[in-house]
Amino acid sequence: MQVNNISASSVIPIVEPAQKDSAQSFGQLLLEQIEKVNESQLKTGEVTKQFLSGNIQDIHQVLIAAQESKITLELAVEIRNKVIEAYQEVSRMSV
Repeated sequence: MQVNNISASSVIPIVEPAQKDSAQSFGQLLLEQIEKVNESQLKTGEVTKQFLSGNIQDIHQVLIAAQESKITLELAVEIRNKVIEAYQEVSRMSV
């Protein structure tokens, strides 16, 4: 019976880690998400104006846009709360 050698290089593929500046990418991600929340709020305002002026007859479009905007804003607020909570937790740690 012949036993072959198993090396880690044959089992685990070698992957180069991505060379990104994590602070910059997190900041960019945060900025993009805040812009999406703002766009959602602006879209809701525009749909509401169109409904009030009579350009849109379907109240469902207005309600759906308002609900999407509300959920997006609530999510952003909860994420902000979690980030603040994490920062406070880290600041309480002793070095």
